[in-house]
Amino acid sequence: MFATTNLWAILLAAIAAWLVGSVWYMVLAKPWMAALGKTKDELMGPSGKPSPIPLIVSFLAEIVMAVVLSGIIWHAGPVTVANGVTAGFLAWLGFVLTTMAVNHGFGGARPMLTVIDAGHWLAVLLIQGAIIGAFGR
Repeated sequence: MFATTNLWAILLAAIAAWLVGSVWYMVLAKPWMAALGKTKDELMGPSGKPSPIPLIVSFLAEIVMAVVLSGIIWHAGPVTVANGVTAGFLAWLGFVLTTMAVNHGFGGARPMLTVIDAGHWLAVLLIQGAIIGAFGR
């Protein structure tokens, strides 16, 4: 599987996923903070500026997600856009949404937080699946 992994597809999928997240949370910043129960000031680091660490971790996580999704797509059959999007959706439905629902439920998170965050990860996995599928093997 890894011998046939297209590294350009992985890199582009990770970059696209990171950009989707950037736009998603810029557009939904106020509802997300309200659902989180935090203010902008509370999310800032000690310096009064946001820490770059979550952004770095996010990008690294999206690389890992793209590699794993590539393997899932490869094992599922032909590497196509349709199969990539389908695999992304199924991974989201079976693993991401269910995990978030459990964690947010036990953590007492507001339902809107789950909706916003789960929507983000759905968009990420769909775009990654489409990009990986478009590159083929």
